[in-house]
Amino acid sequence: SGQPIVQIDAFTTAPFGGNPAGVCLLTRERDADWMQLVAREMNLAETAFLRRRSDGAYDLRWFTPAVEVDLCGHATLASAHLLYQDGHLANDAVARFHTLSGLLTARRTGSAIELDFPAAAPDLIPPPPGLAEALAATPVAVSKNRMDLLVELDSDATVRALQPNLDQIARLPTRGVIVTARSADPAYDFVSRFFGPAVGVPEDPVTGSAHCGLAPYWAAKLGRSSMTGYQASARGGVVGVELAGDRVLLRGQAVTVLRGELLT
Repeated sequence: SGQPIVQIDAFTTAPFGGNPAGVCLLTRERDADWMQLVAREMNLAETAFLRRRSDGAYDLRWFTPAVEVDLCGHATLASAHLLYQDGHLANDAVARFHTLSGLLTARRTGSAIELDFPAAAPDLIPPPPGLAEALAATPVAVSKNRMDLLVELDSDATVRALQPNLDQIARLPTRGVIVTARSADPAYDFVSRFFGPAVGVPEDPVTGSAHCGLAPYWAAKLGRSSMTGYQASARGGVVGVELAGDRVLLRGQAVTVLRGELLT
């Protein structure tokens, strides 16, 4: 029989919302070239590859259609969802993932799954040349962490209406560009969008790893450690965040929408 693969919508309670991830719980060793080809074939923002270790933890790698990445929130949420849903882990067990970003853990909390990720607080920088032109918007403030540029804009409406020049965005020296503003909807504290054309993701529907920067950024501005973010992509998604020292707890739900098998 083939290699099972599933597609799971993460950071949503509704099928066809949130951010779709491929999840492949490997039945045997596979090399990175094969994983990259599968990720390209799936053509999702990320496909996750899991391999169970002898100690009950999992090795976890993430690939976009173009490259392997160091950190991916939605595909980690999707991976944990699969392990709990299919009975690989008991509902009260902690999922442990060995990744390029170190040991990451996930646990069930009510109907949601909580991920424990490294915080990536951004530092204020002068706006890089070409940024305002690429965004077709005037930044209020520009920050940078080890992954992304984080650009605060003047309003929720500006974030939602933004139509950046993705070719120009791809030339900036960063994985991606997060745009954010205070939320106009009282159900959320802030809104964001994420553009990553340089890594093969023109606009990501919901970006867990971006919230590792958004959480400390908005915690400092709003004066509280627990917040809810809305990622205002066409699909949309909700990410609960809690800043805990040098870690960020990300909370979300997920829905399995597709099961199949790879025949090669």
